[in-house]
Amino acid sequence: MTTRTFDLGAIPGLPGTVSAATSLAMFRRTCFNRFFELEVARVYDTGAIKAPIYLSLGQEQIPAAIATASRDFLIFAQHRAHSYYLSFGGDPGALVDELLARPTGCAGGMGGSASIHDPRIGMFGHSGLMGDQVPIAVGAALGSGRPVLTVMGDASAEEDYVFGAMGYAATKRVPVLFVCEDNDRSILTPVATRRSWSLVEVARALGMTAVDVADDPWLVAHHVAGLRTELPALLNVRTCRDVWHAGTGRDGEPEWDRFALTGHTLEDLGLATEAARVEEEARRAAARVWDERLPRR
Repeated sequence: MTTRTFDLGAIPGLPGTVSAATSLAMFRRTCFNRFFELEVARVYDTGAIKAPIYLSLGQEQIPAAIATASRDFLIFAQHRAHSYYLSFGGDPGALVDELLARPTGCAGGMGGSASIHDPRIGMFGHSGLMGDQVPIAVGAALGSGRPVLTVMGDASAEEDYVFGAMGYAATKRVPVLFVCEDNDRSILTPVATRRSWSLVEVARALGMTAVDVADDPWLVAHHVAGLRTELPALLNVRTCRDVWHAGTGRDGEPEWDRFALTGHTLEDLGLATEAARVEEEARRAAARVWDERLPRR
């Protein structure tokens, strides 16, 4: 299987082909996602959030990049879906209320962190059964004819009905973009311990285009834009989670820090000053959303 590296699939000079406005808009989404999640972690550690939380810290740039490339998907995500909701235009205040189990939450306070649901942005909540969003997403695309984004983890890909759904989508040319956020973990167990096959190789064997890349946001956005015309297709994104599967603990430093790497790229593009402003604005905006809903003690 392909080795995990921070520059897997890199296209030299790619960020320089993207306009400054687009790069900064993508970074703005990334920053808000990240600082919102840091606020979630802070509040969770006070005990104000009672249900388990699944944070996208370390992976927040993936939905930011996908939403930058295309906004017209129906969305079927799984755990770590806060950043998909935010990147695709969900109301941050309604997400705060959802995590606090309030009836004004985006899923009426009944879904919590594991089931982020908001039909207003075309996002449908997860039941908690690992991987079941994949066949549901294929059915939604088949019934509606609309392009559908479904997101899974590398462990969810091992559920048997995922391959069946992917095979059906490939046979019927159903317009689904399958995205695997591959952080090399099922709770704590790495992929190499669990299986000998590659999801990308399986997708190709089923007859669909499949790409395996690192979580560089410019690279992710580039491939989403390209695959958008070739659906069904699979995008496997090698990434690193910052925190445990659930909660706010850490096992140690991740293999790489994509947020820092993104900052370095923006600096190389001559956008360091603008990026610093975007980062600070996002930090304040995320704190403001939480303070309006749950003032600091």
